[in-house]
Amino acid sequence: MRVLLVRHGQSEWNAARRLQGQADIALSDLGRQQADALRPVIQAIGPCRAIASDLSRAAETANRLGASDARLTADLREIGVGDWTGLSIDEITARDQAAYLGWRAGTASPPGGESWPAFVGRVAGAIAAEQQTPCTNLLVVCHGGVIRALLHHFLALQPAHIIPVGPASLTALRLVEGKPARLELFNYRPDRLDFEAPD
Repeated sequence: MRVLLVRHGQSEWNAARRLQGQADIALSDLGRQQADALRPVIQAIGPCRAIASDLSRAAETANRLGASDARLTADLREIGVGDWTGLSIDEITARDQAAYLGWRAGTASPPGGESWPAFVGRVAGAIAAEQQTPCTNLLVVCHGGVIRALLHHFLALQPAHIIPVGPASLTALRLVEGKPARLELFNYRPDRLDFEAPD
C-alpha cells in the first residue's frame, strides 16, 4: 500500500502563525488555491479510496482534491494543544521557549494537551485499520502533526528531525507487509518549494 499523506491547505490561523490543534479553523483563500493546485497531482495518481480528518480544513481540502467521498474520522485530527490553542508561536516562545521546543521535539506537552506517544498511537491506529482492506494508493488528508507522527511511527524519524510539513503538500509512504516502510516522497508541492512552512 502507498499512503498518500496530504496536509490541508493553509488555514486562517496558519496565516497568523497561531497554533490551532483541534480547533476547527477554515481554510484561507490561499489554502483553497493550494489545495486546487495539488488536485491534478492526486488525480493523476488515482487513489483507490480516501480518508480525512473530520476538521473542516482537512475535509474541504479532501473535497478540493476530488475526494468528496472521503471517510471523515476524528482519529486523524491534529494533536491537541490544550491551553496553547489559539496562541501565536511568538506568544508561546516568549512565555516559555524551552516548553515550545520540547513540544516540537515530542518530549513535552502543552498544559492540558495531548502527549506525543498518545497522538502517535491514535493516528497509527487509523492507518493500521486501513491496511486491513487492500488499496494500492490510499489518500489521507490530515494535518502536519499527523504526518510527522506517522513518519515517527513507520520510519523511526524523531519529530525534532522533521521540518514542518508544507500546506497542501504531498508525502508518500510505501507500506509492504514483511518489509520496512519506505519514504517515497516528502513535502512535495507542485507550485513551489516550502522550507518555512507554518506549524
